[in-house]
Amino acid sequence: MSTAKESRYINAALDSYREKLDTIPDDQFNETPPGGGWSYAEVYSHILQATLGSSIALERCAHGSCPPTKDGVTWGGRILLLLARFPKVTAPAVINEKLPAAKITKEDAKNLIIKCRKRMEATAPLIDASSAASRYKHPRLGMLNARQWFRFIRIHLEHHLKQLERIKNKLSQA
Repeated sequence: MSTAKESRYINAALDSYREKLDTIPDDQFNETPPGGGWSYAEVYSHILQATLGSSIALERCAHGSCPPTKDGVTWGGRILLLLARFPKVTAPAVINEKLPAAKITKEDAKNLIIKCRKRMEATAPLIDASSAASRYKHPRLGMLNARQWFRFIRIHLEHHLKQLERIKNKLSQA
C-alpha cells in the first residue's frame, strides 16, 4: 500500500478518535467497564502513546540511525502486516511496562491526538526515501523498517477503535 494511502487511513483513524471524544460522556471517560478492561481514558492513553513511540522508531529507520541487522519481521508480524489485523491477544508485558495505560483527561487526549497528527505529517514524507534494510525492533513483530512501522501504526489505531466500541457496549448494558 502506498504511503499516501496509509496516511489517509491514519488521518481517518485519528479523526475518528477525535470525534468519539465528543460523544463519550465525561463521567464515563475514566470509568472501568463492567467485567474489567480498560476505560476509554486508558485506551486513548495507550494508543496515542504507542503511536508517538512507533513514530520515533519509524523516524530512526527513515534516517538510517538504527544499528545494522539482518533480522526481519517475525512470522506473526508478517501475518499481521499482511492481513492488517491484530489477533485477539493481550499486549506483551514489556509494552505495558514501557507504556502503561493511564487515566488521562479528555483534554490530554485531544492534545495527544494533535501531537500524533503532527508526528505523522512530519514522518510520512521520510518513508519513501528510506532504506528497507534500516530496521528497528518491535517487541512482538520483530525488526520493522519505516514503511512497516507506518503500516503498523495504521493497523494499531484501527484495532483500538474497535475496542472503544466494545467499551461503549459494555457501559450501555450496565
